Amino acid sequence: MFGMFKSRPQLSQAERFAQATQLQLTWWRFRKHRVAMVSGVIVALFYLVALSADFLATTDPHATDSRTSYIAPQPVHFFEDDGSFRPYVNGLKGVRDPKTFKIVYTPDPQRHVQVDFLAPGYPYTFLGISMTTHLFALRNPERGDGIFILGTDQLGRDIWSRLMVATRVSLTIGLVGVSISLFLGVLLGGVSAFYGGMVDTVIQRVIEVIRSMPTIPLWLGLAAALPNDWSVTQVYFSITVIISLLAWTDLARVVRGKFLALREEEFVMAAELAGASSGRIIFRHMLPSFLSHIIAAVSLALPAMIISETSLSFLGLGLRPPAISWGILLQDAQSIQSLALAPWLLSAAVPVILVILAFNFLGDGLRDAADPYG
Repeated sequence: MFGMFKSRPQLSQAERFAQATQLQLTWWRFRKHRVAMVSGVIVALFYLVALSADFLATTDPHATDSRTSYIAPQPVHFFEDDGSFRPYVNGLKGVRDPKTFKIVYTPDPQRHVQVDFLAPGYPYTFLGISMTTHLFALRNPERGDGIFILGTDQLGRDIWSRLMVATRVSLTIGLVGVSISLFLGVLLGGVSAFYGGMVDTVIQRVIEVIRSMPTIPLWLGLAAALPNDWSVTQVYFSITVIISLLAWTDLARVVRGKFLALREEEFVMAAELAGASSGRIIFRHMLPSFLSHIIAAVSLALPAMIISETSLSFLGLGLRPPAISWGILLQDAQSIQSLALAPWLLSAAVPVILVILAFNFLGDGLRDAADPYG
């Protein structure tokens, strides 16, 4: 009876490796890559920001106000002059410029506007639910007041709020685009290698034609073909499809090479003799055997997707206002005159650089961990 409660014998490290699955081996090796682990946390935080963009925004990212044009970044003060904990920002006051005789609005250190956490603000929709709660918002603000953590642009729009929404748009375009290119790459690469012959020849020639096309002129032509009267949503999905249709070829080549190596393996021949269909052999037997390689390839393809969208929007070929993305925010920083007046407009470049580096380090770690026996 007591034999039922005996503890399981401790396995040696060699036995644990011998009994581990491919994903377990990949994870054990990936954990040793410190930079990749930190990069994975950064990427996860970025997607958390993308998910809760409206909750983190302080004001309506589309709201304009001429009085708040080019307001420099404002710090949030957490303690009042008497030492009590009461977060606040300085309100705005109008001062007449002696040269232009225009009213210029600047922060007023004498007027404190209290900041509340988990406070009501502009309405938004989260997962189909109408909400007004924000992480922080002003209590009883006057017209023109705001929490301008990163300053404002020429139209008086809060850059912090616009950056939060832009993060959601740019990251989801990359994720959706990679999902489409992953499906096309795995499907066509697998079919090309599995069937061979004329099917393989046709698919490989299509890949070569797509890869031989110059990218920028092709983007110019495709962007010009989009109707000007399309909505933001229609342009969004069109840009996503365009980018993904040009990005699946690399993954298809990788999948084809792996399938060619696995096609003669004994477990594939056994599945064929057992009467398994081609689809079952590809997706149930061959694909899982190098799933870690696909994950690494996808993590390296995501930054390329994000850069493509940012570049297109920056050049005016991708998303258009009133849509908000990293590329559109960087459009405001094209002018030297704008940068001289508001150098904080370049803050939109920081998340682009950070997320691209994080994805690249994460992809390198996954690529190294994908071969646990190496």
